[in-house]
Amino acid sequence: MELYETDRLSPPQLAAMRRSMKNGRAALSRRTLLRASSGGVLAAGGLAGLSACGIPAATKQSGGTAADDHSKDEKRLHFSNWTEYMDVAEDDKNRRPTLEAFAERTGIKVKYTEDINDNSEFFGKIKPQLAAGQDTGRDLICVTDWLAARLIRFGWVQKLDPANLPHAYANLSAQFRSPDWDPGRAYSYPWAGISTVIAYNVKATGGREVTSVKQLLEDPKLKGRVSFLSEMRDTIGMVLLDMDKDPADFTDDDYDAAVARLQKGVDSKQIRRFTGNDYTADLTKGDIAACVAWAGDIVQLQADNPDIKFHVPDSGYITSSDNLMVPNNARHKLNAEKLIDYYYELPVAAELAAWINFVCPAEGVKPELAKIDKDIANDPLIVPDKAMAAKSHAFRSLDEKQETAYESKFAQLTGA
Repeated sequence: MELYETDRLSPPQLAAMRRSMKNGRAALSRRTLLRASSGGVLAAGGLAGLSACGIPAATKQSGGTAADDHSKDEKRLHFSNWTEYMDVAEDDKNRRPTLEAFAERTGIKVKYTEDINDNSEFFGKIKPQLAAGQDTGRDLICVTDWLAARLIRFGWVQKLDPANLPHAYANLSAQFRSPDWDPGRAYSYPWAGISTVIAYNVKATGGREVTSVKQLLEDPKLKGRVSFLSEMRDTIGMVLLDMDKDPADFTDDDYDAAVARLQKGVDSKQIRRFTGNDYTADLTKGDIAACVAWAGDIVQLQADNPDIKFHVPDSGYITSSDNLMVPNNARHKLNAEKLIDYYYELPVAAELAAWINFVCPAEGVKPELAKIDKDIANDPLIVPDKAMAAKSHAFRSLDEKQETAYESKFAQLTGA
């Protein structure tokens, strides 16, 4: 069986994936954290085998492949999403009000499947069909930035028709409009945003605010009670911003300098450890006084503990997104586009955001959200104001060589 070069994962990439699935984004519950996991870690051999046994190498082309669209004759679509990433009825957890309203309005029945537990794992599910030019059986999928970029690069997702997306086009927030991997959102629209900020326990800091990465790395009063994230893009991105470097446009030397700053913090024992979401328990108890954190965690922690605070550094913060895409040869592209557009209608976007508590990508949603929950509407971690949105930065796309090199250096830093 032949393994194709585009499908091999280096040891650093495999280590990064294992970190993510064990305690990073891949391991987190959607309602209270940031990623879901069905448990277990894919073995290296099993992962490598995804590309074997005659599956052709990934094609690198512009634009995907459309099948005959059966949307007008078949009023249905299949939507694959992460677990706990959709609103549910309070009295019946099997009911999803916004999907039911869409079906009632349009006559389109949605087969909604929560079968995305991890980006790498899901890629393994759909890769054989996509590589062979076959229908995956899914009309709409929701994947994170780096996988969305890969699917576009391979030519495995379809261009969206702007004529079918009037609300999405009009209401998409400026901070999500033009990622470097999909300029102008030709192939994708964000389902939700993920923000990386600084969090601290004000009781553990003695009442002091923690406002910068510099303070995390250098404040002697925080020594041994600081954590950074085990996700390379989030941690390095925040350090680059603190160095006045752009995470969307940095050099190898800039990256090495960021790693060196963190290494100094490790060597001096300023940094206690690198974590996935498991920082939340230590932050709540005060064992960790301050850290780099995911905003979705902080929204939930603050509901139970008023001592948990967050700060967006003047230098900015890292943002990413989970994205809706239509795979090649999907049978119901028009129906999928109608569903994408539906979730950009402001009342619908508000209903979803009120339940999932992630950054809402729809501009102008705040008045509608206030009708549901004023506290959520006024939370900048869910509805960023202009000042916060202006501070958002995305970590640039990496090619295979860069990803291998960067993950290797980061793994050495964190001891992974």
